[in-house]
Amino acid sequence: MSNLTNHSFKPLLKHAGFKNIRLYDLRHTCATLLLAAGENPKMVFERLGHESITLTLDTYSHVLSDMQKKAAEKLENMLFG
Repeated sequence: MSNLTNHSFKPLLKHAGFKNIRLYDLRHTCATLLLAAGENPKMVFERLGHESITLTLDTYSHVLSDMQKKAAEKLENMLFG
């Protein structure tokens, strides 16, 4: 991993004018954006390759709480217009 990071990833970041970030940060951002966009957590779990969906749900609970609010609003609109 360090060869990929040191010889490819970091030079690409520097060339693009980005600050030093980790590959893990991109993975976390991808998962967060997918969940925030309403993607099914099971799909995100599978994409990340977590051992259990519980890990995914616990790790990204900050995004999921917003999804709970949106779900409640949708249900309220369905029931009461």
